[in-house]
Amino acid sequence: MNVTPPAPPAASTGPTAPAVDIAWGDAFCSEGANCFRFGLDDAGRAYIGSTLAPGEYVSDSVEALRALISAVKSGAADHLL
Repeated sequence: MNVTPPAPPAASTGPTAPAVDIAWGDAFCSEGANCFRFGLDDAGRAYIGSTLAPGEYVSDSVEALRALISAVKSGAADHLL
């Protein structure tokens, strides 16, 4: 999986991540208003992002996202709860 780096400070002249046009779905929110969203780009890559940090997201193939969701549903991340 790829994690986008944080945006450089405004005065920075260093390289930035390429702009990606992501079609985000509706956000999924928990009781504490911790909202996550899923998206796809034109190339078919999948994205997971938080509504608290719109410019930061994780991206990978749709198949990898599907495997991640299946693993979470089966309890692989229960130790984080």
